[in-house]
Amino acid sequence: GLEGDDNDVSNPFKVASSIKHFLGYQVPVSGKDRTPAIISDQALREYHLPAFRAAIAAGAKTIMINSGLINGVPVHANYKILTKLLKEELGFKGLVVTDWGDIENLHKRDRVASSNKEAVIMAINAGIDMSMIAYNYEPFCDDLIAAVKEGKVKQERIDDAVRKILTVKYELNLFEKPTTNIKDYPKFGSKEFEKAAYNTAAESITLLKNTNNVLPLSKTAKVLITGPNANSMRTLNGAWTYSWQGEKVEEFAKNYNTIVKAMQNKVGASNVTYLPGVSYKMDGKYFEDFADKMDETIAAAKNADVIVLCLGENTYTETPGNLSDLYISDLQTELAQKLAATGKNIILVLNEGRPRVISKFEKNMGAILQSYLPGNFGGDAIADVLYGDVNPSGKLPYTYPQFPNALFTYYHKPSESRETTEGVYNYDADYNPQYVFGHGLSYTTFTYGDIKLSSNTLKKGETLSITVNVSNTGKVSGKETVLLYISDLYASDVSPDVKRLRGFDKIDLKAGESKTVTFKLKPEDIAYVNAELKTVTGEGEFTVQLGNQKINFNYTP
Repeated sequence: GLEGDDNDVSNPFKVASSIKHFLGYQVPVSGKDRTPAIISDQALREYHLPAFRAAIAAGAKTIMINSGLINGVPVHANYKILTKLLKEELGFKGLVVTDWGDIENLHKRDRVASSNKEAVIMAINAGIDMSMIAYNYEPFCDDLIAAVKEGKVKQERIDDAVRKILTVKYELNLFEKPTTNIKDYPKFGSKEFEKAAYNTAAESITLLKNTNNVLPLSKTAKVLITGPNANSMRTLNGAWTYSWQGEKVEEFAKNYNTIVKAMQNKVGASNVTYLPGVSYKMDGKYFEDFADKMDETIAAAKNADVIVLCLGENTYTETPGNLSDLYISDLQTELAQKLAATGKNIILVLNEGRPRVISKFEKNMGAILQSYLPGNFGGDAIADVLYGDVNPSGKLPYTYPQFPNALFTYYHKPSESRETTEGVYNYDADYNPQYVFGHGLSYTTFTYGDIKLSSNTLKKGETLSITVNVSNTGKVSGKETVLLYISDLYASDVSPDVKRLRGFDKIDLKAGESKTVTFKLKPEDIAYVNAELKTVTGEGEFTVQLGNQKINFNYTP
């Protein structure tokens, strides 16, 4: 990991991790960056705390705070969250740092402090240890000194914050070696590290659709590749890489292969024709695009055996990346629909950091690859998957929506996916994602055997062993991620989630090979936070799901 097994961050090959953003940053009501979230205490503890709790238990050294508001209170000024919950209940002993300019925001943006000085007092007293000052440090320093002299911030609070800052610096060995030298890192940019970057891209790419096994492509096929993401290193990397919004990527990553270049390198330029169809305005906002030889692109389709259509988004992050329409852009939709009208097989390659809705043309795509933001070697990895040199093994890490106003999580409540009811109120819940969490196809087939349990009853203090035999029943080698889902059939107060992911394991199987996968389950692994905010494991029946196999067991306290 980032800090190593023993959290020895003085090791020059390890770093002090910063877990972020504590907490609820990803669920603003509006969907816009740094805007308010409404989170019940039960939901906060059930869904938002566990990842932070695990990271703290693993020894994370620093934590960054959510720039937004929870239930109307800016998190940077929330003593209940920063001190009572984070420091006292979770036992975090590390350094608490603000995000960019967020103490100033208490005054300038959120208007809970009438002055910068009051904002400083609120944040430091709430539990902030270090301020990430945007531009001018003098007002913060002057106001904090004045607040201490006036007794509005206690000296003990300053000592506590400084102690934590110095402790992290000491643990990083910065007093002995305050700077680093690239010569001390001979593997930086090495072939070994490049291979690791490639493998990350290749293993994450997710095959969402493959009608009539249109993939993998023949290496002699005549391919038309088009779309705004086809010939861009910028979109493969995304923002927060070579620059904040990603606008400098091409300057630094020009020697790597775009999807176009990777495909041409693999099967020859004579077999791969590139026309943009649509292009992004690289000096504009991320969502600005324009038709670029669209008519010529449609005309060229008649000479192709297959079309590889590369769609998605230009680079973005944070507030500049806010969007108001989840549908993929109108011009990209138009390009997809016009190409589909030619009757040619279309392979859609998605290159995006979030799921843009594609339901207006999804049914006309022969195959769909989700490449996410695969980095400098993403083009090579995509080409290898398209031509079958790599068997895709990624699984979708979110539920892909089919419509902008139909957003679901895999752990939704039963009422969100109920079947048609009887009687006069004859309706269902219209649960309609485009692709579900955990979905991902392969060029081979995997068969799951019957699930075996060490016991039909799990009791308090015991461990349940769950095993399943997985076989590669296809003709090529492949990797399968075995996902362990557990469903609580009935809870006593809070409606149970339809299912929860409680474990996973990725296995590599040759054609015809089988492996047994084992999971260990304890009562606390199937616990939930009840209406009284207590973590409990309810007595009753649970369902285990592995692949298409299910089996039930009972929990008895």
